[in-house]
Amino acid sequence: MLTQFSVKSHIINGSLKGKRMTHIENSLKFFTEHTDNFLQQYQDLVRIPSVSTDPEHKADMQAACKFLADKLRGLGAGHVEVFPTKVHPILFAEMRADAEDAPTILIYGHYDVQPAAPIEEWQTPPFEPTISGEYLTARGASDMKGQVMAALAAVESVLAAGPLPVNLKFLLEGEEEIGSPSLDGFIASHADLLACDIVLNPDSGMVSRDSPTIVYGLRGLLYFEIRVDGPKADLHSGLFGGNVANPANVLAAIIARLHNPDGSVAVPGFYDKVLPLSPEEKQRIASVPFDPQALLQITGVPQLFGEAGYSPLERTGARPTLDVNGIYSGFIGEGSKTIIPAYAKAKISCRLVPDQNPDEIYALIQAYITSLTPEAVRLTIFKHSGAPAYLVDDAPGLEQLSKALAETWKKPLSFKREGGSIPVATTMQTHLGVKSLLTGFGLPDDQIHSPNEHQHLPTWKLGVQALIRFLLSFEHAN
Repeated sequence: MLTQFSVKSHIINGSLKGKRMTHIENSLKFFTEHTDNFLQQYQDLVRIPSVSTDPEHKADMQAACKFLADKLRGLGAGHVEVFPTKVHPILFAEMRADAEDAPTILIYGHYDVQPAAPIEEWQTPPFEPTISGEYLTARGASDMKGQVMAALAAVESVLAAGPLPVNLKFLLEGEEEIGSPSLDGFIASHADLLACDIVLNPDSGMVSRDSPTIVYGLRGLLYFEIRVDGPKADLHSGLFGGNVANPANVLAAIIARLHNPDGSVAVPGFYDKVLPLSPEEKQRIASVPFDPQALLQITGVPQLFGEAGYSPLERTGARPTLDVNGIYSGFIGEGSKTIIPAYAKAKISCRLVPDQNPDEIYALIQAYITSLTPEAVRLTIFKHSGAPAYLVDDAPGLEQLSKALAETWKKPLSFKREGGSIPVATTMQTHLGVKSLLTGFGLPDDQIHSPNEHQHLPTWKLGVQALIRFLLSFEHAN
């Protein structure tokens, strides 16, 4: 395995010249001349409705996996293997360089997507990709089929112009959108297969289209569900109202007490292990370009709201949160129906920061909610998933990726802490001993997980060019 020092040694004085410069120019030329073909392949992948959470799409999940396996075989991968799991398959592929001392880069991605609902809010069918102006609209266009296809387009362009200067491994899963239940065990049991010097994970995004971005911190995740049961069936509210606890009312009262008026989480002990932001960290976060008006425009809210005493960027990447993701109870159809519902339930997620343990936070929340629940109802709380936060700014390959992004955009880089969660980064560091490079070419207004998800194509094309430069930055110069 290469050390960080020996990985850097593949760049000679930071220059690009001779054979390597020609390889870069020819790779970029190939991509430009074949962009339409790459976009067609991109659309072919997003056309597959690979919704991992819906059992009815199991065949579509397998079709998406096969699409990528066939693509990698077509690129010359000598080892392509599909590993079945209890849910959806994991795809591994490997391509070897000619040079014996070539570093090995492991590229991670996922081919599953979120459900398209509510369908009626889509302006175009979610699995019929549409290019209009500078945007490709479809479910998965940004998260993250677009990013997977950017990586494959870069690899194909490099191979079309010359030999591959690095060994490449691909780990593509189909369960990321449901918490990756099979991935941790797979990585732990296949550490030798996945051994690498560098991990490239393009499952994050950019601050803006003019700010190429490397993410050095991710929040962790805790996802759980509350269910409050009352009567054995829905009851007539006139006959029974006033004598039977209403589960919807009880759940609403519980949820109302999960936050303090200043926006902070009210669960006792929730902040006990949260690391305070140092002056240096606050300055680094403040250096990231940010326009509050743009955030208002993207979200459509009348004003921003959050934990008092912190800036919007600090709240996004460096402070924990608790949010209700969905509530269901009783009659929710058109018109009226006067009932006391038999049950009420809510799905809730927490974004966690370094030193917050998901299991410990879940235990605190469980105890607090239990203390708020009256004996007139029955309470059930169960956890769906959890993952710790990730914070690192010295991943192998950081210098090369930084130069590739800067040379492509000709703009200063942004280094930021991301509000989302990518648990695989922590898993890989634990089992492979390698810290991940986190980047991507999605934008804040891509509407991922929402209707009308889209990818800004000029940004996507620049992303492919940056990945070409990144891969070829390891080629020996003349």
